Amino acid sequence: MKKSTVEEIRERFDNDIERFSNLGTGQLATIDAKVSLELITEASKRITPKAENLLDIGCGAGNYSLMMLSKLPNLNCTLVDLSQPMLERALERVLQQAKRKVEIVQGDIRVIELPEEHFDIILVSAVLHHLRDDRDWETTFTKLFKLLKLGGCLMISDLITQDTEVINDYTWEKYGDYLERLGGKEYREKVLDYIAKEDSPRSMNYQLDLMKKVGFRKVEILHKNMCFGAFGGIK
Repeated sequence: MKKSTVEEIRERFDNDIERFSNLGTGQLATIDAKVSLELITEASKRITPKAENLLDIGCGAGNYSLMMLSKLPNLNCTLVDLSQPMLERALERVLQQAKRKVEIVQGDIRVIELPEEHFDIILVSAVLHHLRDDRDWETTFTKLFKLLKLGGCLMISDLITQDTEVINDYTWEKYGDYLERLGGKEYREKVLDYIAKEDSPRSMNYQLDLMKKVGFRKVEILHKNMCFGAFGGIK
């Protein structure tokens, strides 16, 4: 199947702002979205309690930045997203809580320019599964590593696969059952169809190994439930 282009992905998110402005109802298709949000932000706080600069990649409507600011209120925030309308909503929401600078950057994290060795915390939620081949994954992880200060952390919440085919088939079957309980067979098919067209997830093991390869000195698993996980690395 031919995968969605960056432009097609951007257009979908341009039209989905309201849903992503509400964590409680906007991410029902993401198992344990609230759990991952709490774990990732709390871990970031404990790893970098004196953090100054936050980078939120694929910020959506700003849920992760808002939670991070509730724990570390004096952060400068840089919000990145493909969707300009989504960024504008995130900016509006984050400015209500932020005490320091908030900047928005519209574009693809693979190509936009950001200062290296500048960020204490990088949060990446539901973004990396849009990466494609091995080279794409490695160059992106290398870039994220370079953007971090020494001692900073990269925390990821994302759709994942399993390395063993029979286990992967099982987890996706269970996820399909979860979707069907939420919205029936039609909803199950809709979500799984757009994942097949739009996404290219990799396993948590693949990504943790890649973090080590590009230079992260420690990696951590925070949470895993079927085909979703929360994990990260420390520079």
